Amino acid sequence: MSAAYIYGAVRTPFGRYGGALAKTRPDDLGAHALRALLERSPDLDPAAIDDVILGDANAAGEDNRDVARMAVLLAGLPTTVPGATVNRLCGSSLEAAIQASRAIETGDAEISVAGGVESMSRAPWVMLKPERAFPAGHEQLWSTTLGWRMVNPEMPDQWTISLGESRRGWPTSTRSRARPRTSSPSAATPSPTRPGTRADSPRWSRSPASSWSATRGSAPTPRW
Repeated sequence: MSAAYIYGAVRTPFGRYGGALAKTRPDDLGAHALRALLERSPDLDPAAIDDVILGDANAAGEDNRDVARMAVLLAGLPTTVPGATVNRLCGSSLEAAIQASRAIETGDAEISVAGGVESMSRAPWVMLKPERAFPAGHEQLWSTTLGWRMVNPEMPDQWTISLGESRRGWPTSTRSRARPRTSSPSAATPSPTRPGTRADSPRWSRSPASSWSATRGSAPTPRW
């Protein structure tokens, strides 16, 4: 089995809800990150990229219809470069990185790009289609910004609670599995494998663009 290495990483600035990036479409954000990543890797032929995988937990608005593929096309990559969008809610970007790494390690890909993109500020309001023509009553709108909507009535209420409620819930389970911080060596002592604990540890540069690139084979020199 081959090993996968991170060759380069860029991200867009973090924005607040309704903030400076609220007027930017998510597919444009993804395309901007891809272009910036390629600019930092001038020796990489874009046509050599086997896949672009982006995580997106919403995909209800301008990021619908496979935002990864849309970002690939908007970034000017060859049309032969595919794109796939994955959704594991808050772990979507991590899922993209795992899938890209797995493809390289198993030999299914040589070069993959993984990351995530989403704009909660631009998440639309949605509604169901009426079950019959010319409905006389009022229709309901759901905000797709965050959380559940159009929940299946068979779903138990405790499975669709808000994020805040889930943080406050299950105190007994949390206490039963908790350990004193000093009992964990990884928490009590600095680790040489943890970023930022080595004197020669590379630092992320300030970058205009959330994409990762991984390549198979020998570990290349990172461009920071």
